[in-house]
Amino acid sequence: MEFLPLLFTILAATSAYLFWFHLLARKLTGPKVWPIVGSLPVLFMNRTRFHDWIASNLCATGGSSTYQTCIIALPFIALKQGFYTVTCHPKNIEHILRTRFDNYPKGPKWQTAFHDLLGQGIFNSDGETWLIQRKTAALEFTTRTLRQAMARWVNRTIKNRLWYILHKAAKDNISVDMQDLLLRLTFDNICGLTFGKDPETLSPNLPENPFATAFDTATEATLYRLLYPGFLWRIEKLLGIGAEKRLKNSLQIVENYMNYAIESRKESPSDDLLSRFMKKRDVDGNIFPISVLQRIALNFVLAGRDTSSVALSWFFWLVMNHSQVEDKIIKEITTVLKDTRGNDWKKWIEEPLNFDEADRLVYLKASLAETLRLYPSVPQDFKYAITDDVLPDGTFVPAGSTVTYSIYSVGRMKGIWGEDCMEFKPERWLSVEGDRFEPPKDSYKFVAFNAGPRTCLGKDLAYLQMKSVASAVLLRYRLLPVPGHRVEQKMSLTLFMKNGLRVYLCPRNLDGLEVASLA
Repeated sequence: MEFLPLLFTILAATSAYLFWFHLLARKLTGPKVWPIVGSLPVLFMNRTRFHDWIASNLCATGGSSTYQTCIIALPFIALKQGFYTVTCHPKNIEHILRTRFDNYPKGPKWQTAFHDLLGQGIFNSDGETWLIQRKTAALEFTTRTLRQAMARWVNRTIKNRLWYILHKAAKDNISVDMQDLLLRLTFDNICGLTFGKDPETLSPNLPENPFATAFDTATEATLYRLLYPGFLWRIEKLLGIGAEKRLKNSLQIVENYMNYAIESRKESPSDDLLSRFMKKRDVDGNIFPISVLQRIALNFVLAGRDTSSVALSWFFWLVMNHSQVEDKIIKEITTVLKDTRGNDWKKWIEEPLNFDEADRLVYLKASLAETLRLYPSVPQDFKYAITDDVLPDGTFVPAGSTVTYSIYSVGRMKGIWGEDCMEFKPERWLSVEGDRFEPPKDSYKFVAFNAGPRTCLGKDLAYLQMKSVASAVLLRYRLLPVPGHRVEQKMSLTLFMKNGLRVYLCPRNLDGLEVASLA
């Protein structure tokens, strides 16, 4: 048995050599590659600015040209092929999300990592399982009833809680963390829409909610599964330690909450999403079992909470730093309200804008879209290649490898958005006359709401919720940054602000009167 250590050394050295040779043969574009460890050292050094690092690598591959794809090589034990393809080329993104949609599913690595949290819900499934949920959800998201239900939840939360909290903070001259308030607001709204139950996390004392806390912990623990080789988190799960222990404990709290919500809906069905899905049937004609209903509902909570709140946080930050944009937004809001509520400004602030009024805010929508171009809530997404493929720009993608499209990088490419791509410029989303919202003709230049068959079903509702909240805040207050507060990205699946968004609130003066003083 003395030859075994030598044999192991020879095999390891041979594997490393073959891996290194394989990388050279591919003529890799992207960050520097070292034998055995691949690009891991430089990736680690840039971990706090990961998305900007990816964007700089993609920009270096082609600059203003159309070639924006690079390969990041990882240790050969981490991924089957030892590397993954990263692109922000719109034609490549269209190829992945639409043209060869069937060849690029979520894949086993993603699905395995998220299975305990999301099960076979719509955001963690492929094939027939995904399709039946997609069709069912599509029918619900196109109903006016759902739009009206969302409007009620949003307006109630703004009027009864958000305005109260902001008024008190302005009166006492204390700062607030807008990101935290927005997370609470969207969480309450999506829980109300999904379960018909308001957890009231956005309350004056900003209480901790066991379900919200457990959901956050479970999401963060699940992220670790994507960042580390599978065998590591499987060992932790087997031993019941570390992130896997936190995940297990959190999932128990989440499951108890879901069971309670489902039982409540059985006793008194409502117009919420959970009640609607409880009436639907799966591909075999059977009603969805409780375990599936739990995961379907959780998928909607995940999609509806973080994305809108994070987008609004970056929106407010950008508006604070671009007063000319803020002035145009206020002018548009007051113009619409004069038409719908008359010239008495007191009536403008009695109620939040309803969804029909919010529909008319074209410039505000352009400002939100411009925010998502620069700071997409989901900065990148992953796909798994089933068979060998060649992307439109000529990049070879081997079967079993991971393909990442960097949504964050797309908005930072001069070849895609022009020389002014780094400027916050809502006008780029408007018609020449400035009276219509006009997205780019190439829809794959902007995939903040995904694209192709998996385009976000709640896109229109998300815009309406964000416009209602944005107008409710900006009509009453100017937001002022807290001196010394650092706004920077948090490295997670969603583009959170690492330190939140701390601001002071200054009552806005309309016609010489302090609007917020009547709150």
